[in-house]
Amino acid sequence: MKADIHPDYRQVVFQDTSSGDLLLTRSTIRTDETIEYEGQTYPLAKVEISAFTHPFYTGQMKIIDTAGRVERFERRYGTRRKKS
Repeated sequence: MKADIHPDYRQVVFQDTSSGDLLLTRSTIRTDETIEYEGQTYPLAKVEISAFTHPFYTGQMKIIDTAGRVERFERRYGTRRKKS
C-alpha cells in the first residue's frame, strides 16, 4: 500500500437523530463533533435513518420529511388517498 494516501480508519459513534440511539463502529467519515461514550471521547456522526429506525428492520412505515419533500409532492400531485 502507498503511504499517506488512505483516510484515517478509526472508531466513530453514529447517532440516529430520530430515536437518539448510539452505535459505536469503525469508519473513515470526517466529523467535527465529539461525544463522550462509555468513558471515552469519540467523533460523532449524526444520521437520520439507521438500523434502529429503518422501516425494513422495524416493520413500521415512517415518512421522513427532509426539506419539505412531502409538501412539495402533495402540492404537485395532490394529497394521497387511502384505500377503504
